[in-house]
Amino acid sequence: MKRPLVALVGRPNVGKSTLFNRLIGERKSVISEIPGTTRDRIEGYSDWNGVEFMVIDTGGIEVFQPKGSRDTSPLAEGSIEFVEQIKTQAIIAIEEADVIVMVVDAQQGITAADEDIALILQKTNKPVIVAANKVDDYRQKDNIYEFYSLGLGEVVAVSAIHGDGSGDLLDVIVSFFPDAEPVDEEDEFLRIAIVGRPNVGKSSLLNRLVGEERTIVSDLAGTTRDAIDTTIEWEGQPLTIIDTAGIRRRGRIVPGVEKYSVIRALKAIDRADVALLVIDATEGFTSQDAHIAGMVLERMKSMIVIVNKWDLIEKDAQTIYEYERKIREGLNFMPYAPLIFVSALSGQRVHKILETAFAVWEERFRRVPTSELNQLIRVAMMEHAPVSTDVRGLKIYYTTQVRVNPPTFLFHVNDPKLVHFSYERFLENRLREKFPFVGTPIRFSFRKSGRNRY
Repeated sequence: MKRPLVALVGRPNVGKSTLFNRLIGERKSVISEIPGTTRDRIEGYSDWNGVEFMVIDTGGIEVFQPKGSRDTSPLAEGSIEFVEQIKTQAIIAIEEADVIVMVVDAQQGITAADEDIALILQKTNKPVIVAANKVDDYRQKDNIYEFYSLGLGEVVAVSAIHGDGSGDLLDVIVSFFPDAEPVDEEDEFLRIAIVGRPNVGKSSLLNRLVGEERTIVSDLAGTTRDAIDTTIEWEGQPLTIIDTAGIRRRGRIVPGVEKYSVIRALKAIDRADVALLVIDATEGFTSQDAHIAGMVLERMKSMIVIVNKWDLIEKDAQTIYEYERKIREGLNFMPYAPLIFVSALSGQRVHKILETAFAVWEERFRRVPTSELNQLIRVAMMEHAPVSTDVRGLKIYYTTQVRVNPPTFLFHVNDPKLVHFSYERFLENRLREKFPFVGTPIRFSFRKSGRNRY
């Protein structure tokens, strides 16, 4: 199911990053008094009353500074170049977001920059909420009413630093989300997202898979700006392949179009069932490859590692094993992901990709019989009892698979706090020994229960 997207926009230093951290419940965005600190797009997930959505924290929209201006903020330099980039960034944010939150400074009041941003937002038919931030004292609430003159949506008083008003803001945000229709998991057809760093051959691979030139292929990194969907049939079965923009390291993301190309890539992963992580064999496995794999895992999507440009590598009998060892070391948190060595240019082994993707997709819907599952867990606990510093010790009473896509298992235990991550990993390894769930992450949930079922 597609998660709605909420974009936080506004001029620098109004508290967007602080509000972002408040909404997602963790300190993920860098906070600084220096305007322009948030240069890169930051994204995270929020949940309000059972409704999940993505939040995007954008860099502050800097207005053009006339020649001779005393503004010494980081964004003031090169402001002429920023004007078009900012305009493009705002337009793309409007296109991509389901709800837009314009953050303003209630203590400072309306500024010319606020008015300029409001003019851009007035041209959209997307819901816009004005979050009047820095209302840290109830006596400051009267300051928010002037922001209605911006001609946007509802104005909500918040104190991002203290959390006051954040619940009211979330209530208004989720009220704009369309009612999600339930997804029939069994009837969904396969969706594949091709992801990776720029210039690793993602578009070439897509063209080879679909058998025609559907996307622009170029040696210039970053050619693909949008997530492009292509629907084809493979052995009579429909599937959609999504080509995405290359995901750079955050410090190298250029403001403007490229920021939102990354957002589109992340949304493409959200829409997909299986991600093909494309790696350039000539460059080897990099930390950014691992970072992208982490994005896939965070969204609980299945993954296949595609080592592209394999035809350009000088090989001996050990080369492929050495490459696999290095990749496995870098992806030690996803040991279940299959590896396929291909050449998009020559077509070498490309035929194996869709075959493997369908096999991995089927694993997302695998169900483990409850009796076999509990027998497996019982044997695992007998062979390796959980170690605990608590005198009670961990007890697992009963286990059941509560859903598929991704496979999710519920453990009824005496106290979830006694489940150490290492023991959870041990149980997952034992489960995968009998039920591999190839290419697919599995989720464990632990619930307190007083009923002894074993």
